[in-house]
Amino acid sequence: MLKTAPRRLHSHVCGAWRAGDGEGKPLLDAATGAIVAHIGADGIDRAAALGFAREVGGPALRRLTLHERALMLKEIGLRLMEMKEEFYLENFRTGATRKDGWIDIDGGIGTMLTFASRARREFPNAKIIPEGPVEPLSKDDTFSAQHVLSPRLGVAVHINAFNFPVWGMLEKIAPSLIAGMPCLVKPASQTAYLTELVVRRMLEMEVLPEGALQFLCGSAGDLLDHVEEQDVVTFTGSAATGRKLKVHPQIVENAVPFTMEADSLNCSILGPDAGPDTPEFDLFVREAVREMTVKAGQKCTAIRRLIVPEAHADAASEAISDRLARTTVGLPEDEAVRMGALVSRGDRDGVRERIAELRREAEIVAGDPEGVSLVSGDPEQGAFMSPVLLRCASPLIAKAVHDVEAFGPVATLMAYSEAEEAVTLARMGRGSLCSSLFTNEASVAQEIVTGMAPFHGRVLIGSRTSAKSSTGHGSPLAPLVHGGPGRAGGGEEMGGMRGVKHFMMRTAVQGAPHLLTAVTGQWSDGAETRDDVHPFRKSLAELRLGDQIVTEARTITEEDVEHFAHFTGDTFYAHMDEEAAKANPFFEGRVAHGYLIASFAAGLFVSPEPGPVLANYGVDNLRFLTPVYFGDTLQVRLTCKEINPREGADHGEVRWDCRVTNQHGEVVAQYDVLTMVAKTWP
Repeated sequence: MLKTAPRRLHSHVCGAWRAGDGEGKPLLDAATGAIVAHIGADGIDRAAALGFAREVGGPALRRLTLHERALMLKEIGLRLMEMKEEFYLENFRTGATRKDGWIDIDGGIGTMLTFASRARREFPNAKIIPEGPVEPLSKDDTFSAQHVLSPRLGVAVHINAFNFPVWGMLEKIAPSLIAGMPCLVKPASQTAYLTELVVRRMLEMEVLPEGALQFLCGSAGDLLDHVEEQDVVTFTGSAATGRKLKVHPQIVENAVPFTMEADSLNCSILGPDAGPDTPEFDLFVREAVREMTVKAGQKCTAIRRLIVPEAHADAASEAISDRLARTTVGLPEDEAVRMGALVSRGDRDGVRERIAELRREAEIVAGDPEGVSLVSGDPEQGAFMSPVLLRCASPLIAKAVHDVEAFGPVATLMAYSEAEEAVTLARMGRGSLCSSLFTNEASVAQEIVTGMAPFHGRVLIGSRTSAKSSTGHGSPLAPLVHGGPGRAGGGEEMGGMRGVKHFMMRTAVQGAPHLLTAVTGQWSDGAETRDDVHPFRKSLAELRLGDQIVTEARTITEEDVEHFAHFTGDTFYAHMDEEAAKANPFFEGRVAHGYLIASFAAGLFVSPEPGPVLANYGVDNLRFLTPVYFGDTLQVRLTCKEINPREGADHGEVRWDCRVTNQHGEVVAQYDVLTMVAKTWP
């Protein structure tokens, strides 16, 4: 049992740690009832904190490139990993076991590291992001347009839930900071002591610029009264609270982007093919019990509705009940314990009230909401309760089971007669963060998933094939969107680099190509070019956008095509059989291989001697646009399109616009060549 003196939690605003006025509200250990800390933000100037972020933190972040911001997060993430044992000890006070804490602590840090890595792979090392292709708006290449993403000039205000005090913060601030927006984090009070500890350790590293990360520990107070049009607000919590915040006068007046991730009645469906003798049935049962007991069921992605075929309803009820009966409940640091406490006794009482509402339409088949058998701990002091499984006999006419969420270790089982009915039941939740289907039948997956998808942010298909590799029903992943429609809030988080773009402004920029290039850092047709020295002889220090070579021409012969076909094994009829090629609606006769064209193009534009170009690592957007026949003459125009230096390395990536034309000036192939180029040479 952990025993330390209660501490006064502080906010970090305007460059300093500050305690609120007064003693603050006591926060209790979820498992023992002991006072962990006191919290309060009375007297904290929230308007000044937002101003500090806009005037100090934002400009400091925007002076850095996306890669530099990402590298800061990488450093922070790696150092947090080294000190995570301190966080795990504090995690026990929230009622969570070590396994529960892994999702929050390792999962949160891992999410930050994923964003840091992917940002450096997928974004340019620049301060704005060109998005999509250049759109030519004139026939003579004098007027074009491109979308760009630039950082908003405000603050990302993150109002977080109690159940994931680490992950909930890190998954939000990572994309915000990479985008160039300073953050103000307002954690839920119940578990703010763990969030505060992590923030303290992050700020002690002195990696982030001053004002990039601020922390409000206590009531939000008048925080939203001071948001402006360049700010972004995200909220994770109850749907009722989220709806109130969403219509705050300042948010409405200033059209402040508001992302809401709310509680939802997530479901899991057992496919009609998944009887008790199948691996999918066992997977469904295990997942149901896991989702009910991990974090004591206090997860926004936990399964609340278990939808099973009528023929297997009794078997599913018995199997789940049996596993729940073997679930050990007690002190979270006890290694014999599988399920710890809810976050507070107040939360436990609220769950009991919701169960009472559910019992109007369903009966309890496993567990006692009023009593609990513990292997350790005091049931009077800790927020312990037994996991409870209910069963609803008439789910199509019931309302509470699709509307009332008992935010704890509670789920309701209900039966369906056919797949269409299962989809109907899933939709009755009116929008959820996630759902799952357990089946090994492709037709079942097709029918049910396509029926559920419009109502869910994420759908997991569980089967024997992915049993060992699947991350499970309730695990949000950094590359995938997290959020859902309707009751779930209609918001979207993460989704890989999509998540970064939520904190940037998309702007269409129009103008002459050379001016667009100056803004976007990408060359396009009509912009200036330079042909003084072969561009492959230039290091990054010498290379400029628009550096170009127009090659000599090469005539394609029948012998070239014959040799390439037999050498590579590509003897496709369109290259080898004149009559068959003529019968093809696209060709007038035998044609050269597309990859022969690309290979010959490289032979024309490459400078073969050792030099600053270190490697070719691929091509993007390769298209063969015009057939090449025997006797056609090919020429290449290669232009430096984008230069992307790598931070901390002696090389960078260069993207080249490669255009191959024939003797009539027709484009026969178009693509981007990707190379690694030394920053200096020799």
